[in-house]
Amino acid sequence: MSAWMIYGANGYTGTLIAEAAVAAGERPLLAGRDGGTVGALARRLQLEPRVFPLRGPRPVAAGLEGVDLLLNCAGPFAQTCAPLLEACLRTGAHYLDITGEIGVFAHCHAQHERARDAGVTVLPGVGFDVVPTDCVALMLKQRLPRADTLVLAIEGEGGLSRGTARTSLQGLREGGRVRIRGRLQPVPLAWKTRTFERDGIARTAVTIPWGDLYTAWVSTGIPDIETYLALPPRAIRGMRRMRWLRPLLALPPVLRHLDRRIARRVVRGPDAGVRATSRSWVWGEARDADGGRARLLLQTPNGYALTASAALSCVQRVRAQAVAAGYRTPAQRLGAGFVLDLPGVRLLEDTA
Repeated sequence: MSAWMIYGANGYTGTLIAEAAVAAGERPLLAGRDGGTVGALARRLQLEPRVFPLRGPRPVAAGLEGVDLLLNCAGPFAQTCAPLLEACLRTGAHYLDITGEIGVFAHCHAQHERARDAGVTVLPGVGFDVVPTDCVALMLKQRLPRADTLVLAIEGEGGLSRGTARTSLQGLREGGRVRIRGRLQPVPLAWKTRTFERDGIARTAVTIPWGDLYTAWVSTGIPDIETYLALPPRAIRGMRRMRWLRPLLALPPVLRHLDRRIARRVVRGPDAGVRATSRSWVWGEARDADGGRARLLLQTPNGYALTASAALSCVQRVRAQAVAAGYRTPAQRLGAGFVLDLPGVRLLEDTA
């Protein structure tokens, strides 16, 4: 009998998804590289553990024996996606992950033909990165079919996990990016700022290299895309100072030192109380050459809570339905309205 697997189940987000799965009556295999923490979680949830490193295609493929779907929760995904996806293509298991990394989306997209030929669905970004923003992007495209400009912005409460902070550190090495005339273009960190209104108050936001610079383009074909994060002005000034440190991040000893500091100082992630009471918001605005404009404002639960519910729902739908093999974005695969079916998600503003 086939089963599905959470790789990186011992991480903060992987554990949340495993707990949500058990609460929903699911029995995933729990896997990762650390036998101690994977085993402890498996005992607590009364699930089967598997431990295998990501070294070489054959051992990883062996770790997926009897698995029909893999949900990768082990970041940074730039390091874990390629070996796990390759193993899925060899064994015929569907591949899902919770990445928000542009390079990972591009790598998954590049495997489209191989995945299609193997009968494998490749569906990265099934968490807060990028389900709500990808769905908003496609909703806007449906409302304004000739849109040629798209702006997306997020604001979140509740803090970061260690894994998110470590992945963000890796992203700083690449600087900022935007999409112009269909092409990804490098720009300085914190390149542009603008404001978005929520509850009658203007929120300052700054450009960040969010995964939708890849996925929203695939989902909508809109050629000009910018993605923003709402931050206090002081934090934005700090991001701009980081421009001068980027060359140092290319040095492995510097990167290892900062990674160790994050591991020591960053909390494991928001606790249950914080997740229950904090919220996130997604703004979207599309424009066309004729002056047309469409706007959306979405409220979601805390980003980690949304990731758990979205990822689990994606797993269940892919396993239950006949699927088109190959690479898809979440909105392409599940529809623009998918995010509105998730618990705690509300459409606050819809202005076409």
